[in-house]
Amino acid sequence: MRVFSLRAAALLPLSLLVFSCEQETTTEVMEIETAAPRFLDLPAAKGGTATLGKSADGRSVTVAMAEYITAADSDEMGNTVFFNNRGNKQLSFDFVPGQSIDGTDAISYYVDETRPSDDVPVEVSTDAIVRSMDTWNDVTCSDLSMFRVPNNGRATGFYSFLFGFGGSLDYVADVVHNGWMPAQFFDRIAPNGSRSILGVTFTLVFIDNNGNILDEDNDGKGDVAWREIYYNDRFNWSDGSGIDIETVSLHEAGHGLSQGHFGKAFRTNKNGKVHFSPRAVMNATYSGLQTEIDGTDNGGHCSNWGSWPNN
Repeated sequence: MRVFSLRAAALLPLSLLVFSCEQETTTEVMEIETAAPRFLDLPAAKGGTATLGKSADGRSVTVAMAEYITAADSDEMGNTVFFNNRGNKQLSFDFVPGQSIDGTDAISYYVDETRPSDDVPVEVSTDAIVRSMDTWNDVTCSDLSMFRVPNNGRATGFYSFLFGFGGSLDYVADVVHNGWMPAQFFDRIAPNGSRSILGVTFTLVFIDNNGNILDEDNDGKGDVAWREIYYNDRFNWSDGSGIDIETVSLHEAGHGLSQGHFGKAFRTNKNGKVHFSPRAVMNATYSGLQTEIDGTDNGGHCSNWGSWPNN
């Protein structure tokens, strides 16, 4: 953590004369630095290779990376985890026109209502998630033609299935909000993850028979099959206060739509307050209610989606 000093000058009146003196006060401000990316392996299947799945059209898929947002009092910034550091080691991934498993260039999403939060009714959390998806869909520079796949109670979660928390290896939608998971789920992602991670987004990619990540459009980015979003039920969730569902969902949906983390965070030692430069939806740490996107968030979205589907 980097420490900065802020100096303030004060004028002190004495009796009938006014003397100017400099009073130095020091406020320590620490930059909360992001740790280096982590590399993890998926569970091994028979034969010792990483567990893979098949999409609805028979293409092989695997988990490539995860990005998570942390609570403000966690003393760390959200981080990126890469799985199975092998193949062509693509470090960025994106959807590809014409490659979606549902056969459309529109972005589909699904909200799993079988894993509700303990804190709010499922219809409240679903409405908050839908609002967050609508917010990204309404950005004027892009035309995602986003649509919601109706909930039918199916099991979801490729990553959760691999690690024994229930789910399915099947494709459901391009972006899946897989619901609220028990705290121990997040300890598999990062040390002490159960106490620091609010939400996480996993990127699943298409791979060839040798486990190499595909790049069918030759843009230097791995081809995304779908993305999965999970929320940590250890925290107290709400609609409009506390840990706000829509705010965290908006952040995770940004990852679901190919945006990374942005900005720096600083903590003032005296009061423990966290500041951001700049404050943005895609900051890696939660900073309170934030349900609108502009500035850097808007720019990042437009750079990814401004030409879709003619990328």
